[in-house]
Amino acid sequence: MDTQSAGGEMTGKGRVVMLVDNKVDGDSRVQKAAESAAAAGWDVTLLGLVRTGKGRSWKLGDAEVRLLPLKAPLAKRHAERHRSLLRRPLAYPPGPVAAYRRQWAKAWRADVATRRAALKVAPKAVGTPLFRRVEGVRLRVAGPVSNIVQRWVGLRSRHSTAAQQAGRRLRGPLDRLFTAAWTAVKGKRAWRRLEPALWDYELTYGPEIDALKPDLIHANDFRMLGVGARATVRARAAGRSVKLVWDAHEFLPGVRPWEDNAHWIPGNTAHESEYAPYADAVVTVSEGLSDLLIERHGLTERPTVVLNAPDRPADAEAHAVTRVTADGEPESTPDLRELCGIGPDVPLIVYSGSPGPQRGLGDLVETLPKLDGVHIAFVVPNPTSAYMETLLARAAELGAGDRLHTVPYVPHWQVVRFLSAADAGCIPIHHWPNHEIALITKFFEYSHARLPLVVSDVRTMSEVTRSTGQGEVFTAEDTDDLARAIKQVLADPEPYRAVYDKPGLLDAWTWEAQAVALDGLYTSLVPNQKKPEPRR
Repeated sequence: MDTQSAGGEMTGKGRVVMLVDNKVDGDSRVQKAAESAAAAGWDVTLLGLVRTGKGRSWKLGDAEVRLLPLKAPLAKRHAERHRSLLRRPLAYPPGPVAAYRRQWAKAWRADVATRRAALKVAPKAVGTPLFRRVEGVRLRVAGPVSNIVQRWVGLRSRHSTAAQQAGRRLRGPLDRLFTAAWTAVKGKRAWRRLEPALWDYELTYGPEIDALKPDLIHANDFRMLGVGARATVRARAAGRSVKLVWDAHEFLPGVRPWEDNAHWIPGNTAHESEYAPYADAVVTVSEGLSDLLIERHGLTERPTVVLNAPDRPADAEAHAVTRVTADGEPESTPDLRELCGIGPDVPLIVYSGSPGPQRGLGDLVETLPKLDGVHIAFVVPNPTSAYMETLLARAAELGAGDRLHTVPYVPHWQVVRFLSAADAGCIPIHHWPNHEIALITKFFEYSHARLPLVVSDVRTMSEVTRSTGQGEVFTAEDTDDLARAIKQVLADPEPYRAVYDKPGLLDAWTWEAQAVALDGLYTSLVPNQKKPEPRR
């Protein structure tokens, strides 16, 4: 927080600019990091983005949040900009040509049909007898020719659609050859050809960072690493001392890419490898991920582990008291059971977090017929998304549509209390590299909500769950074993809940402890009291 000294100068620990490639809402880790750092005396600006519409800003405690409108023309793939003669030689060039040709062919067919009809029903309106004879000959030729042209245009349009889809998916042999060739030629710099959209982030965030003149840049995850590194280089070249903290949320080579194509992983890992050496310190979410980062990037210092832990429940309650609605009324936590339309005695299993097939939500739905009377709540960012609608439809097919509920996220300071209305928390994730190495956010949230856990046998979470006794472990993707584990915790939940009374167990799993570690890291990098320049 900025304060004014007697002489009018700004005082504080230093100016921190945090970077994240999302809209901030729903990202509890970056929200808590920004808010706690500001509370510790840092002048914090958190930069996020909006993909459509205008940017906006608000206060998060003493931290300022700014969302920048992302312009992403470089995200368009080659096939969306150029004709692909190798993939589909018959395809039209990208753009409006295919639609124009289809409509033009239809219009010609309609014109031929109308003129034929006019010769039959209104010959005098068509013209003289000689003109009608010539028109008849023309139409006898135009009919089959227009039909052939329409079929030809349709074929080329289908090739255009297929070329566009293949060009966006980037899964074919040409795409793999393109990736291999540029990787061989450029190495770490190959991302400029494979993922040029990363420049869109640079051009959106770069000017804002430069104007803020930070003492420390906290870059969250792989896209923001490059943005932060380049801003650090520019600042140092201008004579300013700036430190870069890279917060690695996941092991990038183990991510299941949102775009399953031949360019995504090679391009983004090359980008990460190029800029990892610029980081003055690395933060990550688990010791397991620390080991992988050290091995992959040759780090000389062990990353600082900052867990995805929630606020201490008592702190969250105090926090909630200070929050008010737009009408000035104290903000209250929604009732999960009320949102689901069920009473206090109905067995309720909760899943809270991002949805996706690899997260096992479909497995939970498939267990519903095996769990008589048990309800399941999915607490997700968008309860009406296409994927959630698919899960609701499947539950209805199984005759259990009334026992599956989708409800929206609540603010991070309400999560623990909100989830505590359930009888157990479930983490049914599948075996993916990043799922094996960390205790994820919902693990800590369920724990502070004092819920018995049902977790799949991914390595780290299953080991901790077995060692503490706070829940049951089942075999990932085995719905029979999942149903068995759920029945077991519901049959006698108290022994699992009693684990949370163990002294010190939950204390280490709080954001309060993580905030101390983060503040200590910042202070070690920017040790002297700074006097930030006034905000622009």
